[in-house]
Amino acid sequence: MLILGHAGITLGCAAALDTVLNKRMSSRDSSSSLVKWYPGESGFKLLAKHIDIRILLIGSLLPDIIDKPLGLIILQKSVSNGRVFCHSLFFLILIALAGIYLYRKQRRNWLLVLSFGIFTHLVFDQMWLTPDIILWPLYGWSFPQGNPNIFIWLEDMLMGLITNPDTYISEAVGALVFLIFILQLIKSKSLTSFITRGTI
Repeated sequence: MLILGHAGITLGCAAALDTVLNKRMSSRDSSSSLVKWYPGESGFKLLAKHIDIRILLIGSLLPDIIDKPLGLIILQKSVSNGRVFCHSLFFLILIALAGIYLYRKQRRNWLLVLSFGIFTHLVFDQMWLTPDIILWPLYGWSFPQGNPNIFIWLEDMLMGLITNPDTYISEAVGALVFLIFILQLIKSKSLTSFITRGTI
């Protein structure tokens, strides 16, 4: 899965989950601390009332933002793998625990939102198929060796975008979610406020 798949599908899942939770909470308790849900209200607009969607999008890409340069460029001679430290449960748990601590102390949820994005990234990358990475360092401190030629990695990625249904379907779905989201920002004249303040 590439950029649009990770970010777009994570955004769609978060909006759907937030809408469902708010519907249930508002139907059970009209005095709920959650923002009241109104029929017809956009899932993206509702989500933006609870979290900073910009942080969610960063979290959905963060393992690749860190690991790709680290594993493919900085550690090219020893690892040559774009999935290293930040594709592990260790990294996810570290961020989630820090998020829980921050929320309990200051009621700020941005680290929890970041950890949710990281979680979806690991799920969409099907990291359970590579236990020596997802469970690092339980299987040892080293990572599986990849191809040291970064151009071959880029070629494989582009070929996957053309020939692998898992890749091109997820990218198409992610692109569709982003298109709907951007059209809503434009329609509500919220593009600038979203970019600068994360509000819709």
